[in-house]
Amino acid sequence: MKRDNRVVVVANLLNTYPKVTGAQVAKRMKCSLAYAYVLMSKAKARIKSFEETVDEIERGFDKGSSEGEVNIMVDNVNHPPHYKTGGIEVIDYIEAKNLSYHLGNVVKYISRADHKGNKLEDLKKARWYLDRAISAVK
Repeated sequence: MKRDNRVVVVANLLNTYPKVTGAQVAKRMKCSLAYAYVLMSKAKARIKSFEETVDEIERGFDKGSSEGEVNIMVDNVNHPPHYKTGGIEVIDYIEAKNLSYHLGNVVKYISRADHKGNKLEDLKKARWYLDRAISAVK
């Protein structure tokens, strides 16, 4: 069984039996107790991530005035959809890498090029910022 599949099995086990012990997981998964705890930790992280995603999706839906009507609310200021493709927001990546203004914009424009509408324009903007960064290094 692949490692990812093992984490899913343990996540399902934790959802079904929240008080399951490491020893029980080790027995069920036929692995060492230490590895069972690793699987449980990864499964809990996966469950938390899933719950956060569900919460985010639920916050993005606004029940309309008509019975059964649902409007999808898009937050283009704080969390634009074209910045969240791939599961991480571009700003989080830029900040994690401590990129300069110019290089941050390069990443931003490249990341959204396929998702915003005008790919060529975004790639040209990325090149413009990259050229500025290169000029600053020279």
